[in-house]
Amino acid sequence: MRKLKTSIHPDIGHLDDKVVIQRNAARAVVVDGEEILLLYTQRYHDYTIPGGGIDDGEDIIAGMIRELEEETGAQNIHTIKPFGIYEEFRPWHKPEADVMHMHSYCYTCKVDRELGKPAYEDYEIKNGMKAMWINIHIAIAHNEKTIANSPKKGMSIERETFLLHLIAKEML
Repeated sequence: MRKLKTSIHPDIGHLDDKVVIQRNAARAVVVDGEEILLLYTQRYHDYTIPGGGIDDGEDIIAGMIRELEEETGAQNIHTIKPFGIYEEFRPWHKPEADVMHMHSYCYTCKVDRELGKPAYEDYEIKNGMKAMWINIHIAIAHNEKTIANSPKKGMSIERETFLLHLIAKEML
């Protein structure tokens, strides 16, 4: 799978004396015309691509399907194809490590337009997460405004906005 980008958080100067934890994630790119299936998160006021961490021993595509079903209620997931890998180094704010090195494996796929009921985790409910179909250009403009103006933006918004731009360029 092609590498899309490597991103290093500005707080990470070097890795020489850092404890690094590895994490793999899978993300589902679901496009229908100019609309894309995204998650709106009220807490961070942003749009993100459905997906998340892969469990130990879990196949990456199986993890992508699980995350897509859980976060959006997507049904009849099919025509899965590799899109690319987004690599990032971010601060890790837990005692076992200083830095998280994450690979996000992104896949395109198709789903039924009508979504079922999602199965959000407690933190996703508290963050005000909601799945929705939205015009990709509106989502990009919204995220760019959040990046420019919001002090509460999450660390993932730069990744998500980069991916949205690339999806719009290559898939529309």
